[in-house]
Amino acid sequence: MTVRLNEKAYEHAKSLIRKGQTAKDERDDWSEHAPTADEENAYLDKHGWREYGRWYLGIDTDMDDETKGHYKFPYGDLRRVHRCGVISAESRAAQNDYDDITEALEKLHELMDGGHA
Repeated sequence: MTVRLNEKAYEHAKSLIRKGQTAKDERDDWSEHAPTADEENAYLDKHGWREYGRWYLGIDTDMDDETKGHYKFPYGDLRRVHRCGVISAESRAAQNDYDDITEALEKLHELMDGGHA
């Protein structure tokens, strides 16, 4: 499995944060705030794979790009960037040694907390 940073998703996330389209929730809120499979499917039906992919900071290059398995490390609820989603993804990326994704998530986290990325 080859997972790399999804640059388009990274730029999308930064743009949303700069526009204030965020939820500054707590770390443990992600299980409740992450989109459900039904919400993901509805989003896919309405917007397609390209837009869907902008909500995932990792892509698995071994998987077909029109499968959910291609997309890793969600950071939002398909409307806003969630702080809890960024923190959760940051932790998982670091545990799996995805350094480029971890670094991008660290920058998003800093940007959400008032820093500059």
